[in-house]
Amino acid sequence: MAKATFGAGCFWGVEYFFREVQGVNDAICGYMGGDDSAITYQEVKSGITGHAEVVEVDYDPELVSYEQLLNVFWTNHNPTTLNRQGEDEGSQYRSAIFYHSCEQQQSAIQSKSALQSSGKWGDKRIVTEIAAATKFNKAEEYHQSYLQKNNLPSCHISF
Repeated sequence: MAKATFGAGCFWGVEYFFREVQGVNDAICGYMGGDDSAITYQEVKSGITGHAEVVEVDYDPELVSYEQLLNVFWTNHNPTTLNRQGEDEGSQYRSAIFYHSCEQQQSAIQSKSALQSSGKWGDKRIVTEIAAATKFNKAEEYHQSYLQKNNLPSCHISF
């Protein structure tokens, strides 16, 4: 088993897409990248903690590669909008890849560069943060599998 952590706006939609990937054993909503003294949803939502809403993905690298997970990440949010995805605005909704190894770091950098060079986003700059994973703080239980529990469609738009 391996871990990957991604932030791409509201974690409900991010979790939804990763749960659909064969080889992903779990996708858990949580918070990363901020001051660990404040980690409730209300505190993170305020934007003052520095956390991003993220999804920690537990996956089997024999069934799905990290590069395939990066592809899911890139195709399910707009990486050119700083601290915003759709109606969600604030640093907690930033586009971010939190790597767990040097190999993940290199893959993330290479995929970001390749996407920028592809011209998919025209002259818009990809603003996705690539940073070392820090402490993962699991979100409150009502956030886990939120869309499925409430029979809602994904809140993200594929690109």
